[in-house]
Amino acid sequence: MVKNRNIALCIILSFVTCGIYMWYWFVCLTNDTNYLAGENDDTSGGVSLLLTLVTCGIYGLFWAYRRGDKIDKAKQNHGEPASNGGVLYLILYLFGAIISLALIQSEVNKFADA
Repeated sequence: MVKNRNIALCIILSFVTCGIYMWYWFVCLTNDTNYLAGENDDTSGGVSLLLTLVTCGIYGLFWAYRRGDKIDKAKQNHGEPASNGGVLYLILYLFGAIISLALIQSEVNKFADA
């Protein structure tokens, strides 16, 4: 079960905690998108965070693209048309990870409400 999170509050908490909450949010989004896509055995949030930190953020680029794939798969599982959001998330991740996190959370919230 995924949790509906307030995007504005997540952004504010990320700034107030100097980015610490953003890492927690990153882990939660990874687990939520894996659950929605039906791929619970894929890379967990904790491992994704560790890989992102060890590779100095390079894995985060791959992560952002993969979240688009996961959301597309979740949309297909719910009978909705898929869009290639992975490229958008990847490009926005380059300019600021928090932008991608907010957009991914917006998509996850649509499934949480349904």
